[in-house]
Amino acid sequence: MNVLVTGGAGYIGSHTAIELLAAGHDATLLDNLSNASPGAVGAIRLVANREVPFVEGDIRDGELLSRLFKENDFDAVIHFAALKAVGESVAMPLQYYDNNVAGTGCLLDCMAVQGVKTLVFSSSATVYGQPATNPVREDFPFAPTNPYGRSKLMIEQVLRDLHAADGSWRISCLRYFNPVGAHPSGEIGEDPLGTPNNLLPFISQVAVGRRKQLEVFGDDYPTPDGTCIRDYVHITDLAKGHTAALDYLLRQTPADGNGEFAVHNLGTGRGHSVLEVVAAFEAVTGKPLPYRIVGRRPGDCAACYADPSLARKDFGWSARHDLQRMCEDVWRWQSTHPQGFRSE
Repeated sequence: MNVLVTGGAGYIGSHTAIELLAAGHDATLLDNLSNASPGAVGAIRLVANREVPFVEGDIRDGELLSRLFKENDFDAVIHFAALKAVGESVAMPLQYYDNNVAGTGCLLDCMAVQGVKTLVFSSSATVYGQPATNPVREDFPFAPTNPYGRSKLMIEQVLRDLHAADGSWRISCLRYFNPVGAHPSGEIGEDPLGTPNNLLPFISQVAVGRRKQLEVFGDDYPTPDGTCIRDYVHITDLAKGHTAALDYLLRQTPADGNGEFAVHNLGTGRGHSVLEVVAAFEAVTGKPLPYRIVGRRPGDCAACYADPSLARKDFGWSARHDLQRMCEDVWRWQSTHPQGFRSE
């Protein structure tokens, strides 16, 4: 398959591109580099040991997309391109709805015109909000608590309506939980611009000396150690979930007018607390990690972890790497690239 990967220079996009290439597909990367580095593209080429086309551009640029689709015989799209910081989305909702929702609409228009109707969409567990119980299944009610989560849910509804109007579309929405880790080569990892919004890159930057200490948001939650529990899934496992979802869609034959609209959680099925992750990282690095407890962060829930059984049933995917491996791979990446791709 010839696959367009939007947001292909980003954290999840870059790892998925490597898995696509390893599975025998071709990939073209599109990214506006608003929260990614061109160094990731070079790292993808290094790890894959082949040339990988890269186009710097925005999914809201209809002319660029039209030209890209006309010049390439794409069979499918894996769509990551999105703004993704929860706090930023609260402060700048219009940018999130414009980039994420309107941008996806522009992409879908170009796909429809060119007859490319196979799409794997990067959704998020944030569509569930604060679940009443765990583990979280795909049929749980929606309750996103911020514009980022609502933008993902809006896109899912657009895709659902699109498939209802034209059943020949094959669409997979992957709701994943907390991606962490790095490629085992140590050449590619998470390299957020500015202050990290996620736990593991913040921890690794503290460990490598880029930041003074970690702030733990609350230690009075109803959990065993009082800190929040989340489902952390290794980035390589997550990337393989996208190739498995693509293969699943390709097995659905739209010749009879019946394509597919599928929703799957991608997670490990178990949770780890913030302090568990800190302890695991300390064990891997062999040195203490300075942290301090601060007040709760608005919108955080005590615990959230996935029921990933549907993905296992439908396309044979399950997470294989444990927390220790996640921390080992993060540390290999961060310790050899202390300033991320800017170390190059």
